[in-house]
Amino acid sequence: MGEPNDGYAQYFTGRSYLKQVSMPGDPLTIHNVTFEPGCRNNWHIHHATRGGGQILICVDGEGWCQLEGQPAKRMLPGDVVEVPAGVKHWHGAAKNSWFSHLAFMLPGEGMSNEWLEPVTDAEYDALTA
Repeated sequence: MGEPNDGYAQYFTGRSYLKQVSMPGDPLTIHNVTFEPGCRNNWHIHHATRGGGQILICVDGEGWCQLEGQPAKRMLPGDVVEVPAGVKHWHGAAKNSWFSHLAFMLPGEGMSNEWLEPVTDAEYDALTA
């Protein structure tokens, strides 16, 4: 499960846990992120001038991922979501379930993260399975 994700807590509604799975210096960075029930991260963008993006693979529980302009996608173990570089999105646990995913940060150039506004309670409460 990892340690409390205190370094990024300001970008989450609720509590999350983080464990790096890949070895430091590996070209592909992989983290296991675990969300307590109801926890979600803010809208955010993974920028890259070339390549980049993120792949999420649900490994436990039930969660959600939403790309801007699309309906939220329910995630169950084995489900995969690809988030292209430059696309605003968020992900997190369902209201009544813990949720863990592997987050693969794809190699790229000029990469940075831009953290944006929280997912509102109204947006989140409107989700249905």
